[in-house]
Amino acid sequence: MSIPAGLKRTAAMVVLRAEDHLLLLRRAKPPNQGLYVPVGGKVDPYEDPYQTALRETLEETGIQLQQLHYAGSLVETSPVDYNWWCSIYVADIPWQAPPLCDEGTLTWIPFDQLSKLPTPPTDWQIYQYISRRQPFAMRAIYDADLHLLEMVEELEGIQVAFNIQL
Repeated sequence: MSIPAGLKRTAAMVVLRAEDHLLLLRRAKPPNQGLYVPVGGKVDPYEDPYQTALRETLEETGIQLQQLHYAGSLVETSPVDYNWWCSIYVADIPWQAPPLCDEGTLTWIPFDQLSKLPTPPTDWQIYQYISRRQPFAMRAIYDADLHLLEMVEELEGIQVAFNIQL
């Protein structure tokens, strides 16, 4: 099914947490190839974001979650084919060996090492809100080369990032 140009794709991401570590996926495919991201994916027809988060976590990690906590939303807008509306969830899980994943490589990352990893430019701000257990509604604007021009947290009405180069 083709999405009309500029229309937002809907997705869900799950930040898997075990104490002070996050289980992140180093993506093998676009978008965000080579970057560390939470597990997740596109919302299927007749599915809500919560169901998507459960399904994608199971598909990508083999972990069957019993409960998710809604953390916030991220809306990404660009003048090219990168436009997303993403619901972000958090799940606290016991530490386990990272499972194999056909989307890339899963790795436990200590929270204090996140800033040293290649991640999408929006993710560091999201992790800050999640670590404070603070709800968020992020809006990210990109240029045609997918450089982040600005990121605004709309609940507080504050700009959290601007002119960030990938």
